[in-house]
Amino acid sequence: GAVALLGRRLAAAGRFGLLPTLLALMALTGAVSAFINNTAAVAIFLPIVLGLSRETGISASKLLIPLSFSSLFGGSCTLIGTSTNILVSSIAERHGLAPFGMFELAPLGLVLFAAGGLYLLTVGVRLLPDRRSGADLAQSYGMGDYVTEVLVLPGSPSVGRPLRESPLVRDLDLDVLQIEREGRPAEVPGAATILAAGDLLRVRCDVEKIRRAEAQEGIALKAGLKWRDEDLQAAAAALLEVVVTPGSALEGKTIKEAGFRQLYGGTALAIRQRGELMRERLGTTRLHAGDVLLVEVRRDRIAPLKRIPDFVIVSEIDREEPRRGKLALALAIVAGVVITATVGLLPIVGSAILGSVLLVLTRCITLDEAYHAIEWRVVFLLGGILPLGIALETSGAARLLTSWLVGSIGAWGPVALVSVFYLLTSLLTETMSNNATAALLAPIAITTAAALDVDPRPFLMAVTFAASASFMTPVGYQTNTLIYGPGHYRFTDFLRVGTPLNLLFWLLATLLIPRIWSF
Repeated sequence: GAVALLGRRLAAAGRFGLLPTLLALMALTGAVSAFINNTAAVAIFLPIVLGLSRETGISASKLLIPLSFSSLFGGSCTLIGTSTNILVSSIAERHGLAPFGMFELAPLGLVLFAAGGLYLLTVGVRLLPDRRSGADLAQSYGMGDYVTEVLVLPGSPSVGRPLRESPLVRDLDLDVLQIEREGRPAEVPGAATILAAGDLLRVRCDVEKIRRAEAQEGIALKAGLKWRDEDLQAAAAALLEVVVTPGSALEGKTIKEAGFRQLYGGTALAIRQRGELMRERLGTTRLHAGDVLLVEVRRDRIAPLKRIPDFVIVSEIDREEPRRGKLALALAIVAGVVITATVGLLPIVGSAILGSVLLVLTRCITLDEAYHAIEWRVVFLLGGILPLGIALETSGAARLLTSWLVGSIGAWGPVALVSVFYLLTSLLTETMSNNATAALLAPIAITTAAALDVDPRPFLMAVTFAASASFMTPVGYQTNTLIYGPGHYRFTDFLRVGTPLNLLFWLLATLLIPRIWSF
């Protein structure tokens, strides 16, 4: 809960306007991301920043790209800031080189952090879009034409049938959100709920489709309804906005394939996907990381949903209080991991495993939370990509690429080649996994340095820093994907803001890497 408690302090900065808020946001996010996974940091700060946007009136689109970018800045300052840093360090060690020190990246990382922050505060803030959404979720998603109430008439073919067998549900492909019966408060129905004459159904479906089927289905449509959030909520249900996370079990599946209602106890009302708002054919739309879903969820399922890593709840809800009793202990264990690795008592892998075990044994986190914190997709990706890097070396492909690079650019000196490695890595990481890019290029960087008979450290640093400098696309890094939907961004927004920043980092890296890590 330490990060969440820090995040709530942002509200104080919000009173002073956009620039102080951005400065506080980037400083806090960057500092946290230096010591915890940057995707996790952004996931924690995302609902806090959106709440800050609602409270202060500052557009979320002015805040979320800086949130993502500053997490990348901070992650580049320490060995444990990102998995990419640890990966390149392990590749160096496998080639007989010294592993990276805990704060070896800090000299250049802090310069890039300062330069990136200054850019966002002066130039980037003018390039960021100012897109505002309605404070009311139902109105923001335009639910007026897709949520309505229908009355089940006597003689309807749906009377006496379970909800899942109702012709009304089957023929119109609608979702029944709530049922009001005999004056009782609205309830969230189950698939086995038996429909009766006089039931008032609140449903998600194209209103025009229902109007055309009124007589055939034995229902009466209530027209002219203006929906607000409180209208779509009930004692047993709440309206939430959630973001699909990278690596979620929902990725690549449709709502129906995922069994969304059965698994999560909720009904999807709308999907915001890559800038497009969809309110029809939701059951056949394949979900992607960064998609924003408007869902109605049973209130008794909200608490479990907060702990599910498949998505982040970004709408305002009553959040669980952090376990403050374990705060000091958790911070002490994390500090112990950092100090142990810094002074060399244990390698980073050993100290991290020991710290994780201690967090579980002291009940700072549960075993289930520890399991879900593991990025299994990264583990399996590395399991496949590392052998590919080895194959490049053993097959001679790495030597061929090295010969071409040295023959084409070697005459310009090692600084030019460091610059090329940084540029090549930063371009590749915009379209493919940053870990995959680093795993492929780090061995080639080492063989290139050997061909020039120079120290490979500067080349490895170029690959390491560039792999985390993904600013031009929303798909290049998980944090960009996570804020894409909630910020109502377009692909071109990242190009406009990120391209100058990439060029700035490329120039700074070319100038400073050879000065900090000599050949």
